[in-house]
Amino acid sequence: MDRPDILLVDDEPDITTNLAAFLARSGFDTRTAGDGEQALLAIENQPPDLVVMDVLMPRLDGREALRRLRQAGNWIPVILLTQVGEAFERAMALEEGADDYLNKPFDPHELVARIRAVLRRARPGQRPLNASVVLASGPLHLDRRSRRVYMGERELSLTPKAVLLLEYLMTHHDELLERERLLDVVWGWDYPVGTRAVDTRVAELRRVLGDNSSDPDYIETVPGQGYRFVAKVEGAA
Repeated sequence: MDRPDILLVDDEPDITTNLAAFLARSGFDTRTAGDGEQALLAIENQPPDLVVMDVLMPRLDGREALRRLRQAGNWIPVILLTQVGEAFERAMALEEGADDYLNKPFDPHELVARIRAVLRRARPGQRPLNASVVLASGPLHLDRRSRRVYMGERELSLTPKAVLLLEYLMTHHDELLERERLLDVVWGWDYPVGTRAVDTRVAELRRVLGDNSSDPDYIETVPGQGYRFVAKVEGAA
């Protein structure tokens, strides 16, 4: 099989050198760029299969580079590297069309897992689910702009946290999501709750969706690990 081509963008040479070598050992062909401007030029000259890009960089930061890509209609998969605890950066990463994000510092094995998951669900040349206004899975629809969820024509009553959790599950469908990761996404690590809060919100979703935990149509429990949204998801502008 062809080795996926990864563009790694970071202004710290130690990170790009060591991480590029790790990604190469993990089965990826890896190129590097030192800032957003270099990244955009590299993408124009030779589009990679996926971009891993730091947010905080000189000249042109990762969020602005991503914004320019999306405004130009370029839907190449992008994983942004953000700073731990900065909830604003996490929210902006997803709202501006990133396919996923990862907090610094991170385990390189976790980055490899995220890259493979994004590549599996990537739709070449098409808008990623994270950039879609409406997420649809059969009769289930989530309008991300109005923050409303429907089952067919019927609007469902869900708490804001449950809607946020459902949104992340749907945009990462068919991917095993550990409780700690969902806790970070929905509440943030600086929020004083434990992983049981995730279980409570999943139980709320199942109750409202009419989903059977032993034979799920939507949310599967992976014992001892986390949850997976098992139904197919489509996005619309």
